[in-house]
Amino acid sequence: MGAQWSQFFPPTPTFTEGDVGTQEGRVFVITGGYSGIGFEISKVLYQHKGRVYIAGRSAAKANEAIKTIRETVPDNNGGSIEFLHLDLEDLSTIKTAAQDLSAKEAKIDVLWNNAGVSQPPIGSVSKQGFELQIAVNCLGPFLFTKLLWPLLEAGAAASALRSGSVRVLWPSSQFMELSAPTGGIVMAELLNPPPDKARNYANSKTGNLFLATEFAKRLGSHSGIVSAAYNPGAASTNLFRHTPWLGIVARPLMHKAQRAALTALYAGLSENIKAETHNGCYVVPWGRISTSLRKDLQNATVGREDGGTGAASDFWDFCEEKTRDYA
Repeated sequence: MGAQWSQFFPPTPTFTEGDVGTQEGRVFVITGGYSGIGFEISKVLYQHKGRVYIAGRSAAKANEAIKTIRETVPDNNGGSIEFLHLDLEDLSTIKTAAQDLSAKEAKIDVLWNNAGVSQPPIGSVSKQGFELQIAVNCLGPFLFTKLLWPLLEAGAAASALRSGSVRVLWPSSQFMELSAPTGGIVMAELLNPPPDKARNYANSKTGNLFLATEFAKRLGSHSGIVSAAYNPGAASTNLFRHTPWLGIVARPLMHKAQRAALTALYAGLSENIKAETHNGCYVVPWGRISTSLRKDLQNATVGREDGGTGAASDFWDFCEEKTRDYA
């Protein structure tokens, strides 16, 4: 329980905005980057001269966020920030988003799959009929990441920094460790979701952990690209729009999005994370590599051939099958 307690009440951050350093010449994509934690990530990267793409459905919200960021950082020289239309709820549109980005950039340095939905009304589904949280939090980001992988590989090949500086990040949650069933995901629930929006949310956050580890093994191991999951920490953001009561009940544990963004920035930028030793790692608040992930979840990320349950591999196969026609 000590490991969970330290996530409820994390120690002082050791990685802050002052540790980010110049990001000039580097390209960043932040899904859902116009609010909450994503907004804070976007602002910091732009402030440090990165080329930032805020990806999401709403051009109006993105442009308002971009305006605010530019006003907040008026003396930026060398950075840029713009909107990329991306609808994670509709798999048929994601290839177009990847193509639009590919027409503008020859590489990507870091992709934060930050966007997500939490506990919408029971019965909420995506355009293709999947349970909405699995669709937006897992299937859409899975497809988007696979389509952008050539740009990530180009980033790794072109990087003047060390191996592992090009990354893909997957937001999970402490809720996963507290609520996921033994073994991580009951696969039958993906196509026949229970009438329990919290359980479905836990499935999607476990799915993000599984995708982080599978991308690390299947694609990152030979490219030097790091794929990692992170629990950003409890933050008061728009993620709780469907569960406003939770924001009230958990208020003593809530932090500002700016603080939670430090976890995401650590996962994306810290030199402590190395491709050779930390690919597939799990980062916890406010920027620590976890060594105490729940044992059954750890075992789920290990293949059957190596003594694990192979659950993460099964989830990858599910995502591959359901997105194949849209790649």
